[in-house]
Amino acid sequence: MEKKIIKSVDQHSDAAIDLLKKAVNINSGTMNFEGVRKVGELFKAELEPLGFQTELTNGDAYGRAGHLIAKREGKKGPKFLLIGHLDTVFELDSPFQEYTMLDGTMIKGPGVADMKGGDVIIILAMKALKDAGVLEDMSIEIIMTGDEEKSGEPIELSKKDLIEGAKRADIALGFENGDNNPKTIVVSRRGSSDWQLKVTGTPAHSSQIFTKEIGVGAIYETSRILNEFYVQLSKEKDLTFNPGFVIAGTDLDLNDDLTGGTAFGKNNVVAQHAIVHGDIRATSPEQLENAQTIMKQIVANNYPNTTAELIFNTGGYPPLALTEGNTKLLQFYDGVSQDLGFGYVAAVNPRNAGAADISFTSGYVDMALDGLGLTGGSGDHTIEETGDLSTVATQAKITAVMLYRLTQQKK
Repeated sequence: MEKKIIKSVDQHSDAAIDLLKKAVNINSGTMNFEGVRKVGELFKAELEPLGFQTELTNGDAYGRAGHLIAKREGKKGPKFLLIGHLDTVFELDSPFQEYTMLDGTMIKGPGVADMKGGDVIIILAMKALKDAGVLEDMSIEIIMTGDEEKSGEPIELSKKDLIEGAKRADIALGFENGDNNPKTIVVSRRGSSDWQLKVTGTPAHSSQIFTKEIGVGAIYETSRILNEFYVQLSKEKDLTFNPGFVIAGTDLDLNDDLTGGTAFGKNNVVAQHAIVHGDIRATSPEQLENAQTIMKQIVANNYPNTTAELIFNTGGYPPLALTEGNTKLLQFYDGVSQDLGFGYVAAVNPRNAGAADISFTSGYVDMALDGLGLTGGSGDHTIEETGDLSTVATQAKITAVMLYRLTQQKK
C-alpha cells in the first residue's frame, strides 16, 4: 500500500508544482479579499474530486475574506486536522507578484513557502491516499485560513472555525515551512500577544524634578519599568518581550493602531505621559502567565508621584506547548522519514518558530506538529522568499504515509 502512495506522489508531483506556480501568481495579500478567495477556489476545485465536502466561508464578521474548509469522514483511525492558509504578506502594492525559477529546483515567489507550497503538499498527499484506495477510511478536515498573516478582528470569530475543527480532531498537522530546514519539524511554537504600558507623571518645571512634590516624571518611571523587565525576565528560557514603540512627553497624539504618533515636550519640562507598545512570546500558557504576573508586580512598584498601567491584549496567538503527545508524533514522523530514505527529523528550537494558526489547536488535540510544508528556502515575508521544489514530493510522501500508518494503528 505504501508503494502505491509513493508511486502516486511521483506521478502527480509535476502537476502539483504547476498548481503551486499558478497559486503563487495569484496575489492573495490578506487584504486582497478577491485574490484570497480566488486561491481558495483554486484549491477547492482540487479537493472536491477527492471526495471532500468543501466550503469557502464568509469573513465579513471579522473583516477578512474567509476560509476554505474541506471535510470527509471515515470509520478508521484518528480524526485529522490539516492546516494551511491562503493569504500572504504581499499585498497588491508589493513589487513581488510572480514566481521566478532560480535554478532547477529553487523557486522564488510571493508566498511560495509561506505557505502556498504547504497547501499544495496537503493536496498532493490527499491525491496519493485516494489513488492508493485508503482515503475512504480516513476522517480528515482541512482548514486553509484566509487571514493567518493579518488576523481579522475579533480574533474569536476569525479563529472560530479553526478552534471548532481542533475540538473535533485528535491530531493536528500544520503545513507552514518551519525554520526552512527539511531536517526539522515544529513540536512547540511560542505564542504572541501585545502589551501596552501607560505611564503618568506630574508635570512641572524641570528644576523641580526629584522633589517630594513632583517626583521623577513619566520617562524615568518608564525606564525603570523596562529595565526591571529586562533584569528579572531576560534570562527566562525562550521567553521574549520586546518594547517595539515608545512615545513620551508633555502631550501625546497616538495613532489608533499603536504604530506611531507625535509627542510634544520641552527639555525644561518634566514629562507627564509615556506609552510603550510591545509584544511578548512564551512557549506555554504557564510561562506566559508567570511572566505577566512578574511584569505587573514591577509596574506596581512605582517611583514617587507616578502611576503606571500595564495592559495585556487577550486576542493574540496562544503558545503551542510542548506535550508528550507532540513528542510521540515527532518520533512517529521521524520514523516514517527514515523508513522512506529521507533521513532523521529533529525538533525545531522554539525560538526559531513564530506564532502560527496551529497554536489555536493547543489544548484541544492529543498530538500536533507543524512545519510539514515546502522548505529548504529562505527570506520569508520578504521579496527574497524562496523554497526548494524537490521538497514538495518528499513532504507529501512523509505526510501521506504517516496518515496511513496512523489510521492502521490499533488503539
